[in-house]
Amino acid sequence: NDNPAIPTLVGLMLDQGTVKQDKFAIAAQLEAVGASIEFNVGNEMAEVSAKCLKQDVPLVLSLIAEQLRSPAFAPEEFEKAKKRYAGLLQRALENTDGRAGEAASLAIFPEGHANHHASTEEMLAAVERATLDEVKAFHASHYGPKHLTLVVVGDLNQPLIQAEVAKAFAGWTGGVALPPSPRAGAVDGAKERVVFVPGKTSVSVVLAQPTKLRYGEADYQALRVGTAILGSGFTGRLMGNVRDKEGLTYGIGASLGRDAFVDGDFRITATFAPNLLEKGVASTRRHLGDWYNQGVTDQEVADRKTNLVGMYKVGLATSDGLANQLMLTVHRGLPLSWLDDYPKQIGALTTADVNAAIKKHLNPDEMVLVKAGTVPGAAPGK
Repeated sequence: NDNPAIPTLVGLMLDQGTVKQDKFAIAAQLEAVGASIEFNVGNEMAEVSAKCLKQDVPLVLSLIAEQLRSPAFAPEEFEKAKKRYAGLLQRALENTDGRAGEAASLAIFPEGHANHHASTEEMLAAVERATLDEVKAFHASHYGPKHLTLVVVGDLNQPLIQAEVAKAFAGWTGGVALPPSPRAGAVDGAKERVVFVPGKTSVSVVLAQPTKLRYGEADYQALRVGTAILGSGFTGRLMGNVRDKEGLTYGIGASLGRDAFVDGDFRITATFAPNLLEKGVASTRRHLGDWYNQGVTDQEVADRKTNLVGMYKVGLATSDGLANQLMLTVHRGLPLSWLDDYPKQIGALTTADVNAAIKKHLNPDEMVLVKAGTVPGAAPGK
C-alpha cells in the first residue's frame, strides 16, 4: 500500500546478481548449457520460468533458489531497474489498448480489490520515490517457501528432483499468503469514460462488467462457453458481424479474465477508426444485446464445447502447456484431478445452462464503456 512499485522492482532485480556471484557469472553458466531462467511479477505472484536439458536440472534449480533467496540488491542495479521500469511505464501511457483496459479495471473493481491496482501515472510516481531499503524490506517479508509452488515437467527422475529441491531450498523460511480481497459489487459512477491519448489513428474500446465469479465456481464454465460464442476468434459472433459483415473493425472479441485468485470480469475489447467509432460501438452493443436477450443456440453450444475441449487437449501436448495448466490449477484452488475432469465438465453443459449463466451474471445496461485514444470531441485531460 505504501508503494505499489516495490514488488515489481524486487522482481526486476532478482536476475541482477546474488550475494554469491554477479549476473554475468550466472548468465555464463546458463549459456554454457543452453538453459534459461526468467522472472516476472504479476498482480498477485512473483513467477519464475525456466527451461533446460534433463541433465542440467540440478544446476537450474540451484540458480533459481540462489536468485530467489539472496539477490544482491546492488545500488547501481537498483537505479537501472528504476529507469527500466519507468521507461516501460512511459511507453504504456501511449498504448491505447493498455490505457482502456486499465481504466476499465479501475472503474469496475472497488478499492482494495486485487484487480483495482494503481494507475500508470501513480506507478510512475511510485517508481520515482522508491528506495532500496523498501525493496530489501519487501523481499525479506514476502519471499519464502510458505506459498511457493514448484512445477517441473519432462522426462524427470523424481527422487533426484526432490533431493535437489531439498538441497537448494534447505533452511529457507518465510513467505506470505495472498491478502483477502473484497468481492466486486455494483459499479458506481459514470458508465462511460474517455482516456484521451493524442496523435493516435485508432481508438481502443472496452465494454466491461465484474462477473463476481472466480474460476472454478458454479456457472463459470457455462458463462465461459457463452462468452466464447459471443467473441472468441473468427468464429465468434462479434468478429462475424462487426468485422466481417459490417467492416467496422479489424479486431473485436469477448473474454472472461483476472479470476484465478479473485472474482474477475467480462469484457469486450475492440479497436475502431475514429470516424467509425460511434457506429462500431453501436454495432457492438446491438450484437451484445441480441446475445444477452435471445441467448445462444444448441448448435453454437455444441460447436464451442468441441472447440474448447480440443484447444485444452492440444495445450497439454507440450511441456510448457502442461506446466502452465498444472500451475493454473493450483492457483485457482482446484484439485489436480480437475485436469482430467475439465473435458467432462464442459461436455456436460447444456444450452439452458449457458443462457442461464449469461442472464444471471451479466447485464449490458450495467457495463462500463471505456474509449482510449484520440477520441473525436474529447480533449487532453479528459
